[in-house]
Amino acid sequence: MNLLLNIDVPDLAAGIAFYTEAFGLHLSRHLFDGEVAELLGGPTPIYLLANPTGSRPCKGAARHYQRHWTPIHFDIVVDDLTAACDRAIAAGATLEAPIRHEAWCSIATFGDPFGHGFCLLQWQGRGYDEVES
Repeated sequence: MNLLLNIDVPDLAAGIAFYTEAFGLHLSRHLFDGEVAELLGGPTPIYLLANPTGSRPCKGAARHYQRHWTPIHFDIVVDDLTAACDRAIAAGATLEAPIRHEAWCSIATFGDPFGHGFCLLQWQGRGYDEVES
C-alpha cells in the first residue's frame, strides 16, 4: 500500500510556494494540464489540486478556503520543532497554538494559507509508545 496526500488549493502557484518553502519539498512535475502539482521530498508524495473557491467536490459541499476543520489533518514529524515552526510561519502559516510539551512529543498547531490545519511535532521519549494503553 502507498499513501498519497492530496490537498486542494485555490491558487496552484501559491500552494507550491507555501509547501516548498514551509516544508522543504520540491516541485517534481505538473499533471492534468497543469492543474495538479506533485511535490516530493518527504515520505509521502503530496499532490496540490487547483480547485477554485465554490467548486463542488461532491453533492451538498463546496470548497471554501477560510480556516476550517476537517476530521482528517496531517502531522509533520520534525527533528527541530522550533526551526520548523519558524520556517512554516515565514512561509505564511498561521500559528494557532504555540509549542506545548507532552510525554510523547512537543507539538504546535497551524493553519496553512488555504485554511487547512496541520501540526508540527517532535517526538519525545518513545513517541506514541509513551501513551500506549
